[in-house]
Amino acid sequence: MSANGGTKAIIAALLANVGIAITKFIAFLLTGLSSMLAESIHSVADASNQALLLLGGKRAKREATPQHPFGYGRERYIYAFIVAIVLFSVGGLFALYEAYHKWSHPETPDKWQWVPVVVLVVAIVLESLSFRTAIVESNRVRGNQSWVKFVRRAKAPELPVVLLEDLGALLGLIFALLGVSMTLLTDNSRWDAFGTAMIGVLLVVIAIILAIETKSLLLGEGAEAHDVAAIEKAVTDGPQVERIIHMKTLYLGPEELMVAAKIGVPACESAEELARGINAVEARIRAAVPAARVIYLEPDIYSAAAERTGTATTTAVPESEPGEVAGRHGS
Repeated sequence: MSANGGTKAIIAALLANVGIAITKFIAFLLTGLSSMLAESIHSVADASNQALLLLGGKRAKREATPQHPFGYGRERYIYAFIVAIVLFSVGGLFALYEAYHKWSHPETPDKWQWVPVVVLVVAIVLESLSFRTAIVESNRVRGNQSWVKFVRRAKAPELPVVLLEDLGALLGLIFALLGVSMTLLTDNSRWDAFGTAMIGVLLVVIAIILAIETKSLLLGEGAEAHDVAAIEKAVTDGPQVERIIHMKTLYLGPEELMVAAKIGVPACESAEELARGINAVEARIRAAVPAARVIYLEPDIYSAAAERTGTATTTAVPESEPGEVAGRHGS
């Protein structure tokens, strides 16, 4: 994902939500409608979430330290996960509580009845502009993927988070407009409570989706199949490597991929020659997949007889079982 594109979408959403939150709070104070309060809290939660994403992006740029030798790239995932928690608790659960309260104690506004309708219509326009910015920036990196696949497979969390937040905000505004309009038409404020409940359910669902996808990134995801194929081709596309014994990949951050592999190499006369070969393989990997910035290669010498019997002699490092290389290097 383009970092500039993600930042542009976040800032657009942040500015829109701050303005919308202020107008919604004013409308709530004038009318007392619960859907306006729920939407106000929703916009405040969204604005806070965008601030969290910006903070996570800034902190993720810190240089690696001895305590964190692979850097802080995953901090963007942590803040995205916090966003899901905020959306669930502050947005969703609060809206559901407010809906229950208003359903149990219905109140019909007797003044300023036109205010929430105007506010909601203006908010829909502003939110649509923010949503359009997120769509445009996402299309720059989405390729031919479906939107569902893009949200599920994106390694950079910012655009999927903003997309889902903006979509949820638009739907929430429509639910609020429905509830407010029916309340004003029927003088029955339980329509307002119903709209508020729909907003709450919507936010809880979106928060759960975000939490599931971000949890996968926090646990550690490997490269996509096409990148794995490109790396394998780069490794074996030269005389330095006879075969790949096993290989693992792991995203250390949205734009940083670690590759750990045990490779079978032909016999050579010196360690210097072996090192040159390893360096050449690493250069091919980085050319094929630029995100592969951290590479560990463990060489083994394989003879034809060794391949038939499944044995090998290690020259550079002790023999290890499949999976052990990545374990030593943090996979």
